[in-house]
Amino acid sequence: MDAIDLTAYRARIGWKSDHVPGLAALTRLLQAHMAAIPFENFDVLLGRGVRLDLPSLQRKLVDDRRGGYCFEHATLLAAALEQLGYALVRHTARVVLVTPRNAAPRTHMFIVVTLGDRRYVLDPGFGALAPRVPVPLDESIAAGEHGDTHWMQREGGHWTLRTKVDGADTDCWVTALEEDNAADFAMGNYYTSTHPGSAFVERIMLRALTPQGRVSLMNRDLTIRENGRSTRSQVRDRAQLRELVRDFCGFDLPALETLRVPSIPEWT
Repeated sequence: MDAIDLTAYRARIGWKSDHVPGLAALTRLLQAHMAAIPFENFDVLLGRGVRLDLPSLQRKLVDDRRGGYCFEHATLLAAALEQLGYALVRHTARVVLVTPRNAAPRTHMFIVVTLGDRRYVLDPGFGALAPRVPVPLDESIAAGEHGDTHWMQREGGHWTLRTKVDGADTDCWVTALEEDNAADFAMGNYYTSTHPGSAFVERIMLRALTPQGRVSLMNRDLTIRENGRSTRSQVRDRAQLRELVRDFCGFDLPALETLRVPSIPEWT
């Protein structure tokens, strides 16, 4: 299967209008995708594994209305965009939020779409810092919405996605923009979902978008951002976690009641 059920995908993200490829339509589709499909890593923590073949992604993210992480989001979105007539390339990147480039593995996936003489970065699966709009692959142009701003910065043969966190310029990930193979994404996905050094096997990561902002969760640390203001609290137990996921992500996952999280000792 080298295609997805586009009708089901459009229904999943609430996309009802006709689609004529262009920047405005691309922006609306990206936003619809991100608003409907949350970012979460529960299958990694539950030991279920993460599959990147299109039938599995169709079943999980579309039919079962679950979320996923970067490899799942980017693979699904890229398949939909290609079927809608967009020209794009899939890429890997090194996440440098806390690790320097020379020590970071290629464990992130994003796509670059070409429209006329411009290229745009689409990155629906970068958690709480994911840009909600296509980011021009151009150092002179920033893009943003809902108080977030992202831009690309070039240094030699590398491009860095940058944003602001609490007012400070922050490097997100770095890429050489090589055109990666399917095996490269499979390797990155395997490392991310199984390696003991991967943050995804150690802690809960979740982001769901709301009309006013976003909800993000790192282990028990819950942040709700609305209209540019953030409130922070702690998730007390698994039952509250399940309720939060049901309320903000739109699906119920009973397995969360017995979820084991290595970096939350009282939950292991």
